[in-house]
Amino acid sequence: MGLVCFDMDRVLVDHLSTWQWVYDKLGISNEESFTLYNQGKLNEWEWIILDIDLIRSAVEGELKDEYLRSLLADCPMMKDWKECIQSLLNDGHQVAIISGGMQECARQIASAFPSSKKWRRRWGGIDRFTASRMNGFDTQLHVFCNGWLTNADGTIPDTGRYQVQMQGKGSITKMLQRRLGISQNDTASVGDSAGDIDMFHKSGFSIAFNPWDDRPIKEATISIEERDLGLALKAIQEYFRE
Repeated sequence: MGLVCFDMDRVLVDHLSTWQWVYDKLGISNEESFTLYNQGKLNEWEWIILDIDLIRSAVEGELKDEYLRSLLADCPMMKDWKECIQSLLNDGHQVAIISGGMQECARQIASAFPSSKKWRRRWGGIDRFTASRMNGFDTQLHVFCNGWLTNADGTIPDTGRYQVQMQGKGSITKMLQRRLGISQNDTASVGDSAGDIDMFHKSGFSIAFNPWDDRPIKEATISIEERDLGLALKAIQEYFRE
């Protein structure tokens, strides 16, 4: 049994980012907060809070959880994403999503792979609402992502959801390995950007998939530029057969 960790944006989701998908739909730009972050004037959590506020400013009335979920319902998915994950599960591997992207998309992906166990709160689990899509069952995946929190009345508070550090994906990978009893050598990871390099370094095999630039390519075992997760599946299966 192995562990396979996926980034989400530009890997499982075929778009620049799940955040950008929402911005595009609302006709807004987060260029200001993006620039401040790159200048070192914002930390990651402050960046998320500013971007949630930006989304709030583009919506009439209260920003609601249901509305934000609806904006992400048709986010485009990468070719063969479902077949890739299902095949890895069929092979007996653990599969995780580790992403700074929005939690709703990660949970939509997770809901395509229900387990035989009833939902419960757990580290790397899904929320009760997502479980309701699977008749109250849990997902087979482990899910770590960012996004927003929700008040009891469905409104979105100012504080964003900050679970995954941009340069800290390796820490989550390492914790998963320890909890699941899986070695680094039996871990594969798939990502597209410099933010995935730490995850690559905690994996025995890594793929720079649909790479953003040369940085992840230099740190990965192999690179795949074609946007087809069937190719990633083949490479991962070959690695685990060795």
